[in-house]
This record gives sequence, C-alpha cells and structure tokens, in this order.
Amino acid sequence: QVQLVESGGGSVQAGGSLRLSCAASGFTFSNYRMGWFRQTPGKEREGVATIGSTGNTAYADSVKGRFTISKDNAKNTLYLEMNSLKPEDAAMYYCAARPGPIWGYVLAPQAYNYWGQGTQVTVSS
Repeated sequence: QVQLVESGGGSVQAGGSLRLSCAASGFTFSNYRMGWFRQTPGKEREGVATIGSTGNTAYADSVKGRFTISKDNAKNTLYLEMNSLKPEDAAMYYCAARPGPIWGYVLAPQAYNYWGQGTQVTVSS
C-alpha cells in the first residue's frame, strides 16, 4: 500500500533553515506528482510546492525564492529545503502524492490522493 512518511521538522529561529524529507513506498514514485502542503489549526490546508514526474515545479507565492522542492527517484524520497524561515511558515507540513497529471491548480490539496502524517515546523521570532 502507499506510504508517505515525513521527517525533518523541528524548531528554528526566524531566518533559519530546515530540510524536510518524505520517504515514499508502495507505488512507482517516479511516475507520480508529489507535493508539500501545510496547515495550522483553524486554517485550511494550503499548497506549498509541487513537483511533477518530469521534474517541473510550482510554488506558492509566499515561499517562492525561499523554498525548494526536489526529489530523488532512486531513493523514492521527496525533499523540501526551507530557507529564510518566517514565523508565518510555522505549520504542520504534509507530503502528498497523485498519480497522473492535474488538470487545474497543481497546488490544490483536493487534487492529491495520498497523504503522509505530517511533520511539525515551528519558527520563533
């Protein structure tokens, strides 16, 4: 079965960096679109970054220039490099997967079929 396991979250000061990882199993990782999402209590889950099977990427405006999504197909692992972190980046971060293309907004959470359990990111000012 599909499994997505996030790691790498933690607590950092504003301006710091973190690297999130998502270990995938149970599906052909290289064929899927993968994404990172985040959610804070009381708010809807929002798309942060996504990477397609061909390596094409897209980012939320709020993280452009600071976050980088990447993947290692040989290791079945998705990454999110987060730099210049701000207090408003604090959230639970989720990894998600979708087979096939998305005909619409590629950062829409409802477009993704499989989800991990999340990893918490805390940013102090």
